Formats: sequence, structure tokens, C-alpha cells
Amino acid sequence: MTDPTPESDASPEGAPSASSPEGGSAAEAPASAADGDASDRSRSGTGFDTVLGRVLVERGFITGDELQECVGRLAKAGEAPGGLSQLLVREELVTERQLQRLRSDLETDRASRHIPGYRIVKKLGAGAMATVYLAKQLSLDRPVAIKLLPRRFSSDTKFIERFYREGRAAAKFNDQNIVGAYDVGQAGDQHYFVMEYVDGETVHDRIAKAGRVPEAEAIGIVRQVASALVHAHDQGFIHRDIKPKNIMIGSTGTVKLADLGLARAVSDREAAEAEAGKAYGTPYYISPEQIRGRTDIGPAADLYGLGATFYHMVTGRVPFSGKTPNEVMNRHLKSTLTPPDHVNPKLSAATAQIIEMLLAKDPADRYRDAGQLLEDLDAAARGEALAHARGTTDLASVAASIAQDASTQPTEIRQVASSGGSNTGHVMLIVGLAASVVVNLVLLLLLLTR
Repeated sequence: MTDPTPESDASPEGAPSASSPEGGSAAEAPASAADGDASDRSRSGTGFDTVLGRVLVERGFITGDELQECVGRLAKAGEAPGGLSQLLVREELVTERQLQRLRSDLETDRASRHIPGYRIVKKLGAGAMATVYLAKQLSLDRPVAIKLLPRRFSSDTKFIERFYREGRAAAKFNDQNIVGAYDVGQAGDQHYFVMEYVDGETVHDRIAKAGRVPEAEAIGIVRQVASALVHAHDQGFIHRDIKPKNIMIGSTGTVKLADLGLARAVSDREAAEAEAGKAYGTPYYISPEQIRGRTDIGPAADLYGLGATFYHMVTGRVPFSGKTPNEVMNRHLKSTLTPPDHVNPKLSAATAQIIEMLLAKDPADRYRDAGQLLEDLDAAARGEALAHARGTTDLASVAASIAQDASTQPTEIRQVASSGGSNTGHVMLIVGLAASVVVNLVLLLLLLTR
């Protein structure tokens, strides 16, 4: 399936949301489509109620007898407040939330039937800013995914521009690890974006099911995303919203980077200046420079997002958490990262080093580009020394500290042993040998990681 969460700044896994394109919280988006047609709530026996009743029976919410009983009661009472839908709620046959969801579905279903050249098969998912359907492209007899902009945004130029920007950005890419774009357009007042259909799941789904993704599998996923970033960055674009929900895993194992709603050309200075001082992205995975609203955001921001996603995969938790978007983002800026191998002790040192370099707070301390990341990922997969990432611990200092401690320990023990009056030489010899072994092991580790 395609990503069922089309909105780029929606919060992942129930996380708080960063600033929306309007500069406010995504929670401040316009009311849902379910609230858009107030007249539906006051009709009795209308076409809407007829369709609503049929759908409720088809989906098993109510029985045919229950529907007929309610329709009969309405007919006897004449025009009743709220019509059939509110009678069903009062009788506790359905909930208001279920009705709202059905209204939204029916609205989009009606619109989708009028997109020329495509036949809707089923709904894949919905978010605050779009609904995604599986459809068949009739001319080529192939499955596609169609993203529809809700009608409530059909007159909002900002949302429409963002919707088309995603289509235009996707059309510039031709890479096996990026979801392909086929068409974007308008049918009546319905805006649609046709894209490649990916039969599979998201990385978010994989984490939700498994808790943690096995290290080797996570390396393979990150490697394919890094390959997609090489292509995107070579084309002069940055994604700006790398996160588990935007990474698709196909049934054959091919990984696809999706949702280019926040993608922007690095050279687009006008857009950068217009967004200055605003945070665009998702709080759990957003880079420090995006949080600060810098105008010189580059490929390093995508590497940070990929690092946060990598961290989440192998540890089962996000790098920084908090109760509010501001708290999460403040920790990205100021809090020290808990090393991933401290959370998951089974993680290799090489993978931990890669993740820590990706999550460096200063862009200059991350990989120079996604190509360097690919080199280290391949080395880690082979169990070889990394070419670019280094551990955050100064092993030479550790070795010197241990050596200093070892040189003082025999004296202290000799003093204790002499007071006991026996085995002083044996104790000194054992401690000295133990210290020597520890120092040599640390020095060997230092050499191996160079």
C-alpha cells in the first residue's frame, strides 16, 4: 500500500506536531470534512440519508430491519431534527464519530468516481490533508495510488500549491528507491495526484509490529533510503521530512522514499527566505537547523532525519521525546543523545557510530553526503572498519586513564597487604597483569577503529 499518512507535518506514532506551513500547529488545521456540510445534519429522507442508510447496512453497522424501523419512525413524525443520522445516534445504533467518518468517505468516494481514466478500487488510508486510494489506471491496466486533496482545501491556495509542489518534485526523480509520480491534475473541484502503488508496509508499521528492527535488516533499509537521497540531492532537492511513515517497504523488499510534500530545491532562495524562522518537519525526526528555521538548510538535514529513523528502528524508541512539540525540538537542540548501543546493547559498535554521526547537532559534523554514508553502511554490513564515522569516546584518553589507575593500584594494595602481613607479592603480580591486559585491549580497540 502507499503511505496512509499523506500529510508531511502530521505527528508520527501520536507524536506532537511541528509547525504547519501556515506557521501554526497542525492541530489548528481547518475542521474535518465531516463538518463541512451542515445541511446533511438537518435532512430527513433525502438522498444523503438514503445513501447513508445503505452504506451503514452494507458495512454491518446496523441491520436492514433497524434501518426500516428508523425510516418508518421518521415518516410518522414528519421532518425530524437531524434526520436519519441523528436518530441513529440517539438510538445508539451508531456513534457521531462513525457518522463523521462515513460522511468523509462518501464525499471523497463521490469525487473520486469522476477522475477520468481511473477506477477507484479501495481506500488505503487518510490523514488531515489527503486521502489515498488504490485505483486502476484504465489505459495501462495497472494499479496506482491516487492521493486526493479534501474538498475543504479546494479553495485554499496554500494547500493546493503544496499539493502540486509534491507532484512536481516527485516528477523530477527517476530512481527505484523513490515513489514514482505519474500524474497530477484537477477534475471539477477535486485535486488529485497519481503515483506508483507500493504493495507493502511502512517502516513505522514494521516498528509497531516488531518493537525493534533487526540490525542487519535496518542497515539494508537505511542503505536504500541513502541511495534515494544520493539521487534526490544530485537533482538539487532536499526531502526535509525523512521519517518511518514516509519510508515504504515493498513486498519484494524494495524500499521507497515517499511523501515529497515538504521537498524543496536547495537553490530556491525565495522559498527559503519565505520560510525563515519557521520549523518545517516532524518533531521526532527534525534536524536542529530546521528547528531554527535556517535559510541554508541542505542535504545534511535529510541525513539527520534518516539517523533519527535509524535510531528508532534499532532501539525501538525515538532519539528525543517530550510532552509537547517544543519540548521534543528543544531536546534535539540541547540534550545529549543516549548512544543507541546503550539502549540496545546487542547493537554493533559500527552501527552505533554511524547513527551518532548522523545525529550530530552541527551539520558540519555529520557525513559530507549520502555517498559517504553508503560507504560506512557497506563496511558495517561486512564487519569492516568504517571509513568516516568515529566513536564519540576518546579511547586514547581512556587507555591513559586506565594505565594511570593501574600504576597506583599496586601501591595501595601493597599498603593493605603489608598490614595483613601475607601474599603481598602475589597480589601485586595479579593486579599488574590485569591492568596490562586491560590497557592492551583498549589500545587494540583503538587501532581497529582507526
